[in-house]
Amino acid sequence: MAQAIGQVLPFAVVVALSPIPIIGVVLMLATPRARTNGPAFILGWIAGLALAGTIILLASNSAGAGENGQPAEWANYLKIVLGLLLLHLAFRQWKKRPHGDQGPQLPGWMKTLDHFTAGRAAALGVALSAVNPKNLLLVVAAALAIAQTGISAGEQAVALAVFVVIGTIGTATPVVIYFAMGDRSKKTLDELKAWMSHNNATIIAVILLVIAAKLIGDGISGL
Repeated sequence: MAQAIGQVLPFAVVVALSPIPIIGVVLMLATPRARTNGPAFILGWIAGLALAGTIILLASNSAGAGENGQPAEWANYLKIVLGLLLLHLAFRQWKKRPHGDQGPQLPGWMKTLDHFTAGRAAALGVALSAVNPKNLLLVVAAALAIAQTGISAGEQAVALAVFVVIGTIGTATPVVIYFAMGDRSKKTLDELKAWMSHNNATIIAVILLVIAAKLIGDGISGL
């Protein structure tokens, strides 16, 4: 199990550091329904990661990703494909980075957060954690890494739970700050939002490049 947890840690950290969901949570906490929408978003985020991870883990096990404790060859090829896809996303993000005084490009849904209900906030959490292409690729990579170890179902569940918990730290931190500091959290959260908004594309490009290199390297070495 320790091997599986070690394998998923890099993917979980990248999920946790995703700037767009963190920015979205910070903006949500500045709306009138912050006290309900913030926690609802986190619950949706957790549910999305857990559901997507479970489905992919079950599919990987059914396909024999870790038969007899040995990684299947097809899983190594899939790692290479995932790495190449993440390289493509890293390149796209790098091209989007702001130059000079140019403002960052943020999704249009961020302008509608004032009108969100708890249900919509939870649905957004699910979408950003499990449907967003970048996160989905990382969830696939994490679940595949767990399945390849060939450990028992219970141990796989624990490894996936670790991935979900660590992957939630980034989006949960602003909510914790908000409830812990109350009105005093505004300055801290505004500074976090401003920094992540300006550096969003660069952060994502760099960490995707690193993870892509790891996946391609692991896939090649496993062949």
